Amino acid sequence: MRLKLTLEYDGTRFRGWATQPNLRTVEGVVRDALGWVYESWERLAVAGRTDTGVHALGQVASVDAAGGPPVERAAQALNTALPDDVSVLTAEEAAPDFHARHSALARSYRYRIWRRETPSPFEQHQSYWFPHAVDHEALADCADLLIGEHDFRAFTPTGTQHQAFRREVREAAWFERGDALELEITANSFLRHMVRTLVGTILEQSPEQLARLLQGASRDLAGTTAPAHGLYLESVEY
Repeated sequence: MRLKLTLEYDGTRFRGWATQPNLRTVEGVVRDALGWVYESWERLAVAGRTDTGVHALGQVASVDAAGGPPVERAAQALNTALPDDVSVLTAEEAAPDFHARHSALARSYRYRIWRRETPSPFEQHQSYWFPHAVDHEALADCADLLIGEHDFRAFTPTGTQHQAFRREVREAAWFERGDALELEITANSFLRHMVRTLVGTILEQSPEQLARLLQGASRDLAGTTAPAHGLYLESVEY
């Protein structure tokens, strides 16, 4: 049976999603759990390969599994085999042609900035501490500029494997939540480091500068790439 797994994880102690030799990864611990719970499994795929330190609130994986518990008990069974910084939220039977990555229509990310003048030990690995003045009107203007289809080559590393740089941003907005300031952004797909570089650039540059960057400018004209630990994969749309 093909399973659709919705996962959440704290990325602090992981070297990203993708399996790497001798390194702790999310994919590695998920593979171990699948091996404990099912007699056989194959074709594990994921909606987004998060980088080192990046968190997930609604990551999606697909896998073909056999010889294990019924689907209604799959999440519970997998969670008994997973470490405490990863959890399967739901497990559902999916159509045979469902693929976590290729079937996705859109992905949503959240970037969390901690705005208090003093740091918080509880936010150290969960948000980007930025105790500097921000222009909230400019932030909102920048979010509005992102909506639509643009060339985002300025917001991904120069040495990239991407060949197409146009992406369609469907929603983008900043929210103040207590001492936190969060960007929520949804697009049909994302380039590597795209959200983090957008955040760094928006904090450093004006809306007018951002508008020029969205026309396919080079990476060296954009701003700093914000730290990975402020980024969350929030949800995936199918």
